[in-house]
Amino acid sequence: MRAVVQRVSRASVSVEGGVVGRIDSPGLLVLVGVTHTDTAQTATKLATKIWQLRILAGETSCAEVGAPLLVISQFTLYADTAKGRRPSWSKAAPAPISEPLVEAFVAALRELGAQVETGRFGAMMSVDLVNDGPMTLVIDVD
Repeated sequence: MRAVVQRVSRASVSVEGGVVGRIDSPGLLVLVGVTHTDTAQTATKLATKIWQLRILAGETSCAEVGAPLLVISQFTLYADTAKGRRPSWSKAAPAPISEPLVEAFVAALRELGAQVETGRFGAMMSVDLVNDGPMTLVIDVD
């Protein structure tokens, strides 16, 4: 699994003009992509890593301060741009594989005690955020 994690002061995601997920205090916006070899264990490992990352103010983690997370599925994180001008999506897992793993990632965060908001899987989403820093990390786990 791959995640792009952004430290934000606030963030929201909308579908068809209506907000479906929002965090109104400092926390993390997490874009999550799934590839073919990922498993539920991968999802748990990534959730634990992000929950414990000390990237908030004062080098604290969401686990330490109870900061919220907004999680959005993002298959484009596995784009292959090596050839030509059009990205290939062949490294991204199809929806029947990726949707349950994104849900497992969110469930793992919640089991750790996280306050988690989400987008809507497979929907055309509009994301609004205010970066805090900015602080943006790309995290890969196997």
